[in-house]
Amino acid sequence: MYAVFVTGGRQFRAVPGEVIRVEKLEAEAGSTVDIDQVLMVGDGEKITIGTPTVAGAKVSAKVRGHGRHDKVFIVKFRRRKHHRKQMGHRQHYTEIEITGISGG
Repeated sequence: MYAVFVTGGRQFRAVPGEVIRVEKLEAEAGSTVDIDQVLMVGDGEKITIGTPTVAGAKVSAKVRGHGRHDKVFIVKFRRRKHHRKQMGHRQHYTEIEITGISGG
């Protein structure tokens, strides 16, 4: 069984037991979160697609911890103008482990 859900403006494909890094969630490490914005649930040959979400479906996950991704460098450069600007960005994430999927 698998599901496609939305969190933090991005879509993720989840399978029970899988570990996924999503946008930062306001939850303590070790707690459980339920994500109810499920777009699709698949179970073998049976696939349920929502309009836009599947009614009654949710993805349960356990929060493993929080962290920051690797640094992404942003460089702005203008030729022949003695202009060079370099910045970096590290996005926060929450690492979750999918514990269960309940279809609608």
